Amino acid sequence: MNIDEVIQKYVTTARRTRMLILTSLEWMLVAGGVMITSLTLPSIIADLADTTGNQNMMASSVFAGMLLGALFSGAISDRFGRKWTNLFLLLIAGPATGITGASLSMRMFTLGRFISGFGYGGLLPVVNAYLTEFSSIRIRGLYLALLESSWAIGSIITGGFTMITLNTYGWRSSYYFLAIFSIPLLIISFFLPESPKYEFMKKGKSALEKILGRNIDEEVEMHRKSKQALLGLFRSGLARRTIMIWISWFAVSFVYYGIYTWAPKIFMSKGLTPVSSLWYTFFMLIMQLPGYLTAALLIEKIGRKPSLTFFFGGMAVSSIIMAFVSSSGLLLFASVLISLFVLGAWGMVYAYTPELYPTEMRALGNGTSGVMARAAGIIAPYFTSLIMGITGSVLLVMVFMSSLSIFAAIIVSKLGIETKQTIIE
Repeated sequence: MNIDEVIQKYVTTARRTRMLILTSLEWMLVAGGVMITSLTLPSIIADLADTTGNQNMMASSVFAGMLLGALFSGAISDRFGRKWTNLFLLLIAGPATGITGASLSMRMFTLGRFISGFGYGGLLPVVNAYLTEFSSIRIRGLYLALLESSWAIGSIITGGFTMITLNTYGWRSSYYFLAIFSIPLLIISFFLPESPKYEFMKKGKSALEKILGRNIDEEVEMHRKSKQALLGLFRSGLARRTIMIWISWFAVSFVYYGIYTWAPKIFMSKGLTPVSSLWYTFFMLIMQLPGYLTAALLIEKIGRKPSLTFFFGGMAVSSIIMAFVSSSGLLLFASVLISLFVLGAWGMVYAYTPELYPTEMRALGNGTSGVMARAAGIIAPYFTSLIMGITGSVLLVMVFMSSLSIFAAIIVSKLGIETKQTIIE
């Protein structure tokens, strides 16, 4: 019996659900920690204006940290296990977020965001691999899409808290809120088991039985483990899928962070007041959820490849609509569309990626894909700020976003493979 079939048979629904809930809470922490910049940055810049540091670095430092976290966490997780790497990264992300809230200068804020970003960027691929290895073939895509949908919930909760407290308690309270939220997650994670697939790969059947808490009568099969360096992602028929998924991650991240990081500025360029722009940005955070839920609906219905192609096509269309609308009503409609398609694409790439690689390199595949996303996250805010500063409008920004989305859709349609309800070991 293949290890995927063992997981499907012996991991109970209750256990899978508990893993989904906990990993979703961690995902919410990361979402809040990343997206809080959009709503607090104007207040932070005003508060720390006379201190040392750079405004653009304040916006991008978290993504630089996430890039390094994603780069190293996959290899660490594949070497030392999902559980302990997860705990290590939570210990970095939570306290560093609290320290960021205590920043007395733009430079200190930038450093705090960089360190917390390392934890956030590392957690995403590790948590993704962790849940994948507890999930059965039949509902694997659904569970991973639901995990990704918790990004929207974390963004909404943190955004709502910020909108309520910003004028009264200031921007620092949002960062303290996230640091406190990380404490129970650390405690719960300490008592979690290691991934059954990882444990079987490292220690064999007896370790797998200990994790599952029962004897397994069948012989358990798994592909022969091989030592995989980074170049392993381009060997054994993996090159096409690696190129495809790296481009997908870069494209969706560039569009997402290029728009969301400077969303208030984009809305103000369309004639909205600063206060209205903040509320429109918060509404965009709320409208992330339908995008994720659409991905969860489509992923097991029509498959990974056609769904991701569809969402990239929708990103291209909605970016063009955002470029040309001017009235508040049409602007609201455009923001709904772009949130739906961008976050639908996010949900798909997070669910799709771990299915493209075997256990010994799953976190590495996730992590290097995350590096593409973080590289885009660093470049995109600079790009949007630079182009809008030169032109005074968002038109060229959105035309570029649309072109990048079309390119990604073509790449997925040509190089993508279908992994719907297939054995991935």
